[in-house]
Amino acid sequence: MKFIFKTPTLQKLKSYYLLFALLLLLTQGCKEKNEEISSQADLPEKEVYTVLIGGTKVGHLNVDRAGDTVAIDYDYKDNGRGPTIKETIVLNAEGFPVQWDIAGNTTFGNSIDEHFKLDVKTASWTDATGDGTATMELPSFYVNQSGSPYSLFMTARVLLKSKDQTVTALPAGQLKLTQLETLETGADSLKLNLKTYALSGTDLDPTYFILDEKDQFFAVITSRFIIIRSGYESEEKGLRLLAEKYSAERYQDMQKRFAHKYEKNVRIRNVRIFDPKTLALTDLASVVISGDKILSIDAADAAAGENEIEIDGAGGTLVAGLYDMHGHMGEDDALMNVLAGVTSVRDMGNNNEVMDSLIQKIKTGVLVGPNITRLGFIEGKSPFNSNNGILVESEAEALAAVQTYADKGFYGIKLYNSMNGEWAPAIVKKAHDLKMPVTGHVPAFSNANDMLMAGFDEMTHINQIMLGWVLEPGEDTRTLLRLTALQRLPDLDLNSAPVQKTLNLMVKNNVAMDPTLAIHELLLLSRNGETQARTLDYIENMPASVQRDAKMAMASIANDTEDKAYRGAYDKIVETLKMMKARGILILPGTDLGGAFNLHRELELYQQLGYTPAELLKLGSYDMAQYLGQNDRGAIEPGMLADFFLIPNDPTKDLKTLKKISMVSRGGVLYFPSELYPEFGIKPFTEKPVVKGN
Repeated sequence: MKFIFKTPTLQKLKSYYLLFALLLLLTQGCKEKNEEISSQADLPEKEVYTVLIGGTKVGHLNVDRAGDTVAIDYDYKDNGRGPTIKETIVLNAEGFPVQWDIAGNTTFGNSIDEHFKLDVKTASWTDATGDGTATMELPSFYVNQSGSPYSLFMTARVLLKSKDQTVTALPAGQLKLTQLETLETGADSLKLNLKTYALSGTDLDPTYFILDEKDQFFAVITSRFIIIRSGYESEEKGLRLLAEKYSAERYQDMQKRFAHKYEKNVRIRNVRIFDPKTLALTDLASVVISGDKILSIDAADAAAGENEIEIDGAGGTLVAGLYDMHGHMGEDDALMNVLAGVTSVRDMGNNNEVMDSLIQKIKTGVLVGPNITRLGFIEGKSPFNSNNGILVESEAEALAAVQTYADKGFYGIKLYNSMNGEWAPAIVKKAHDLKMPVTGHVPAFSNANDMLMAGFDEMTHINQIMLGWVLEPGEDTRTLLRLTALQRLPDLDLNSAPVQKTLNLMVKNNVAMDPTLAIHELLLLSRNGETQARTLDYIENMPASVQRDAKMAMASIANDTEDKAYRGAYDKIVETLKMMKARGILILPGTDLGGAFNLHRELELYQQLGYTPAELLKLGSYDMAQYLGQNDRGAIEPGMLADFFLIPNDPTKDLKTLKKISMVSRGGVLYFPSELYPEFGIKPFTEKPVVKGN
């Protein structure tokens, strides 16, 4: 960094003393300025990091530094997709960015063209949401929308020198750094002393990362995804477990503070109950919980038993807990789902070790989470494979994987994109012999009809079926083509023989459909600068960073022609699902978006298929319980598991009222969203009901 010092013009110095004094002041000034920039000068010119997912190297993050300018090359690919990002950042003496240029594409192909500039106190930026400006009275750190995780390090360097380790964020909010612990890693010449940190203020959950003893960047850690300094890749598994530990500790703390587990029976008075068998609300009643079960349904004015806790439902509605039939569960998803009334989730593939731990913590009450039904994820090894579940290279290995999942008590099997489609008949037979249903993606170079004839019990993602009607032989769906090729759907004749053959096979074989319509809405209809339709009912209650991200498209929309094609593709998908519903094909409400509010949206979208709100409440609770053979839930009746939620309005008239849940019972343990949402920076949607006797 170059500094230019301007001194007053000296007319005539009358003594050497004055000249010496002036030179001394200038020297001291230079020394102070050099001390200011030492925080940048002591950093290496080149840094190399490895991106790992589930222990597999999938990409890189490379950093080149020249004075005050940092250049970043970030790229990884998992499951045939991932971001490609180039960044150039200019930092001032305090480490704040004064210029930041980001280019490339996001995971699903949306183009990145983001810029930030600081001119004295005026900050200006352009991102996917549009242009923004701010006048800064205090130093503020710009939080990029689409940059690489290396920005965590630059943020940390500033926060370490800031009062209380906090700083104002741009475009909005506040960043806070918290040191967690110190640890050692490596051996011999690679041995390092490390410090772990949590950065809050950029999302609903903190981000965990690590610096070395010189406060230089070492790693970003999550329970699945790691970016780590080159040469230390062998430490990856331990760091994943460390990230899991930090996340668990946060949620365990919330469980201790906000889970209401009463020793007494709990009576919820003055409520109507949604009856899935009549599709109507009952008269006012009171519901009594004992332990984790529903003890009785009594009259609204029934006398209270001895030592009961009473909750005033205020004339609201009780609804049995909902199901997300397409989840990939993590600790953050677990809590957010319960608060949204989603008390059961079907996990469609995960890191098996992480899931083992999570399920155990939920069962023992250490963490709050939904009931989880697990499908065993089997994927073929390829340059495009996903790094979940069990990866196989032969039919024999795939059959062994089925047996492994059966031995561990998994409910069913899910196959994925890189699986050899020719192995599907043998895999399905093996699974069926073990009483396990099979679902999944259509493997590359196969089509839906192949999987239906192989014996699939259901189909996953509506695009996986419809691509078989528009792709050419040899086109590879292991890449983003499985999304971009949807532009061809508007010209598809749904009455054509290929379409009808597939639908006939589904009807004949009693095959269900897991369409994940909400993710297709996001993919096909979201546009840069426009708030996504799926978020409109709740976005104003969310933190500023989430509001900002809700104005970003998922896919790249290059021109008006593509815009029209994608919108037409969504319409064609809805039309196809209408046909499926009319043919009696069971639609399974799943999101692949984390559930919670997205599950609400999935159900709302099904109104386009001809369902009423009452039918959708039944579909999302009772019908899914029956489908999975879970006869102890899905309705509010004596003897049933106490999984239900309370809302102040009538959801049979308007599903949007699902956002206003005031209480959730998960196995008899009560949670009040108004207490928990502020922990994530979310403004509560409704007040906590009145509780007496606790």
